Amino acid sequence: MIHYHGTPISPRDQLLRMGGRHFCISIIDPRDLATCIRIGQSVLLDNGAFSHHTRGTRPDWSAFYKWIAPVLGHPHFAVIPDVIDGNEEQQDALLAEWPFRRSLGAPVWHLNETLSRLLSLADRYPRVCFGSSGAFWQIDSPAWRRRMDEAFNALAKSGHGVPWIHGLRMLGQTDGDWPLASADSTNVAQSFKRDTGCAECKAAPIDASQTPLFWNPRPTQQDLLGAVMN
Repeated sequence: MIHYHGTPISPRDQLLRMGGRHFCISIIDPRDLATCIRIGQSVLLDNGAFSHHTRGTRPDWSAFYKWIAPVLGHPHFAVIPDVIDGNEEQQDALLAEWPFRRSLGAPVWHLNETLSRLLSLADRYPRVCFGSSGAFWQIDSPAWRRRMDEAFNALAKSGHGVPWIHGLRMLGQTDGDWPLASADSTNVAQSFKRDTGCAECKAAPIDASQTPLFWNPRPTQQDLLGAVMN
């Protein structure tokens, strides 16, 4: 699993000591981009949709494309624009607007969307992001855990294997049940001053923890209506 640590991380000397790790930079606060490109193994470029949703602001996707264009190349990739709590037609319209190679972007499958949409995205893109939303907005809640089981069951039973799944805000699941290939969070940036005073010290045990490599389908509970969502 690749661990993407969210930024900004300040003061700057704390960020520099994390050289060689992986970083997540959001367009909402891109101040550390140049440094992370220089010292990091790879950078995940976040579209800021979650922040816009929580703040009630409107994203400018043209500005996002302009921002990522100079640095969007392997091993770096971006989260393709999405609409939190939007419908699948809105999500598909944004996918159609993506102006770069598919290998340089990852679409978001929101956990409240259909499993058939997840399978379609997994067939078309080398990476898919999982985003917690709708009834499954709270990471690690019982409903969220059941939905994660259902999602990985569907992928495993598809006959194509489990693709690269990136967990948005899911770095706390490094010792969880699901074979996430990568995940991000701002945990280090937000808490290192309170916990250790050392960002590198806070990141080290997180990066030393790994998710399982494979997924064995497991039984899932039916929802209150008596049918598993599909």
